[in-house]
Order: sequence, then structure tokens, then C-alpha cells
Amino acid sequence: MLSVILLGINSIIGSGIFLLPGQAEALMGPASILVFIFDMLLIVSIALCYAEDATYFKSNGGPYLYAKEAFGDFVGYEVGFSVWAISIIAWATMANAFTTALSAIFPVLQQAIWKDLTILILLGGLTLVNISGITLTKVVNNIVTIAKLLPLVLFVVVGAFFINGAHFTPFVVTNASFANSFGSAAILIFYAFTGFEAIAIAAQEFRNPQRTIPMAIMVVLAVVAVLYIAIQVVSIGILGGSLAGSTAPIQDGFEKILGPVGKTIVAVGTIISILGVATAQSFYLPRIGSSMADNGVMPKIVGYRNRRNVPAVAMVISFLIAYPLAISGTFQTLAAISVVSRFAQYIPTILAVLVFRRRKTQTGASFRVPFGPVLPVIAVVVSLWLLSKATGFQLIMGLGCLVIAVPFYFLTAHRQQA
Repeated sequence: MLSVILLGINSIIGSGIFLLPGQAEALMGPASILVFIFDMLLIVSIALCYAEDATYFKSNGGPYLYAKEAFGDFVGYEVGFSVWAISIIAWATMANAFTTALSAIFPVLQQAIWKDLTILILLGGLTLVNISGITLTKVVNNIVTIAKLLPLVLFVVVGAFFINGAHFTPFVVTNASFANSFGSAAILIFYAFTGFEAIAIAAQEFRNPQRTIPMAIMVVLAVVAVLYIAIQVVSIGILGGSLAGSTAPIQDGFEKILGPVGKTIVAVGTIISILGVATAQSFYLPRIGSSMADNGVMPKIVGYRNRRNVPAVAMVISFLIAYPLAISGTFQTLAAISVVSRFAQYIPTILAVLVFRRRKTQTGASFRVPFGPVLPVIAVVVSLWLLSKATGFQLIMGLGCLVIAVPFYFLTAHRQQA
């Protein structure tokens, strides 16, 4: 159970919480704390649906499997294709971000040849670690997760003694309407909460997944939500209005407390954090493609598992696509896509709960989302509202993979019929 929880925490806490508090402050002022709480409630509602869906299955796949069983092959294929594509893009983005962060310490990495080589070593190394087996991947994931949590917890504990209450007034600071600023900030901060679905995607790798996954998801989100809100409160309390102009708020806050030593601690923590997310992503992303192959919507070779029961072909495919994306240098573009694209899997997964309650019987734990259909319906409505606050560019880039997937689906269906 501990390894599952650490995987979930590692999948969520990445570069976002190290970089986003300042941008949230710029949009809302100290009221950005409310945005964190809002996103926490939304992600918990979505996660509860994931937790209930997980009680009906033992197999890998997560969102893809739930969408396929609830709404048929086409919707399942769309969700699965988008999940795998976005997971690969996110992996490439983290590799790019890792090299960028490392170049602040070793400027030579700003040169294209060394940057590309570092990305190759990172992605290639993680590919080999995963192909070597789950045990080694689990050990690496656990060590990295604990290492990246230390500077964040230290920042909250030490920073709490340096909070200036005057920095919380006025509470709401915005140049636009409250609703528009809140919506923009909510989309921005929501990025920092995504990634918990990694637990459901790799269900088959855990013991008693119907019981383990719901418990792990709730524990993971409770830890992350408390830590995020505490970080935002401490960041505002230490930096005040200057937080809005900070591109590395935790780093700046720690420097104000401990001087250059504090800044170095957070810089190292940022690198470890990005490495941790890349490690977690490398664990679950090949299992998406493998799950689709197991269900006949990808070529069977994609689902091939080696003698260590690792989907090696899907892992290699993921690497071959991720590496050229990572060296393209489009970190900002790739990161922007992932915010909106998540809802392509979240909304079908939420609605699947309502379908499964009528059609299927829970095979393990009897966990259910409380209050009947109320929370799933609210989660869908709020998700659609949040999408309405996205820009046209974000929508096109984030949901474009759904359009790209259509011809692949029909080609696959035609091949199967032939």
C-alpha cells in the first residue's frame, strides 16, 4: 500500500507547485487560496469516481477501460488514445523541464547537443529501468518521492514562523471580474493536481486493486491538498505582493528565510521533483497502450510483455515518440496542452460511475461515491464550466488528439473486420 501511495504522490507533485503559486497570486491575490480549495474539491470529486470505477475491474487501463465498458469501443478508443498520447507528451515535457532546471546549475546543458544528450540519457535510462522490472521501478519511485517531499515539507514547517499577516490584505486583488480571474486561476492551478489517475491505470500491478486503489487515491489527494494549500499560505505570508512577480516562489521564499542555502535546497528539490514525475509517468504510460492491445484496439504486439511481465514494446514505442518531442524545445506548448486534455478522460470516467451502478457488480471492495448521483453530476458540470474558461488555443491543442484518433479507430476496425 505504501508504494502505491508514493506512486500517486509522485505522479501529482511535479514542477507545477514549484512554479504556479506566483501566477495564481497575480490573478487573484491572497484569494488564490480559495482557488486551491476549489480545485481540491473538484479533483476529489473526480477521484471518488475513479475510486468507485476501480472496484469493478482488476485489469490495467483506468480511464480507457472504464470508458470502453460504459460507452463502447469508439469512446473507449478515443479516451485511451488521448490518455496515452497526453501521457507521452507529459513525459517528454518533464524530460525537457528536467534538463532546463539542471542547466541552471550546469550552464553547458543549454547547448543543444548536451541538452539533447541529457534528455536521451534520462528517457533512455527510465525506459531500461522499467523494462528491467517492477521491483526496480518501485524502489526508484519510492526514493525519489520521499526526496522531493522533504524540501516542500521543510518550506511549510520553517516558513510558518515567518508569515506576515499583513500580506493577506486586501484578500481579493484582480484586474478583471472575479469570475473570469477565478476561472483562469482554477485552470492554471488544476494542472498541479492532475496525475492521480496513474494509480488506476496500473491497477493490475497491485495486490487486491479493488480495495487498494480507492484507499490510495483518497490518502494521496488528502496529503497533496493539505500540502498545496499550506505552501500557498506560507508563500503569500512570506513574499506578500512580490509573490505575484515570482517565477520560482518557493525558491524565492526559502532564500528570504535561509539565504542562498535555502535557494539551493529548493533548486535541488525542483530537479528531484521533476525527475520523480518522469519516473512515475514512465511506469504507467506503457500500460495504457498495453491495455488497449489486450482489448483488441491496438496491434497485439503493443501488448507484448517480457519475462518480467513488463509491457516492453509499449515502453519502447513511448520512448521513440517522447524523445523527439522532448528535444523539440516546446516545453510551454506541451505543458499548456495537458491542462485541458485531462478532461477528455475525466468526464467519461465520471459518467461511467452512473452506468456501472446499473450494469455491473463490484468484484472486490464495495466503495461507492457518497450522495448517490449528486457528486458525479456536480463534477461534470463544474468540469464543463472550467473548460468554458479555457482559451480557444488551449481547447484546440488540448482536445485535438480526440480528432486525430478518429481515423486510427476506423482503420483498426477495418483491419479487424478484414
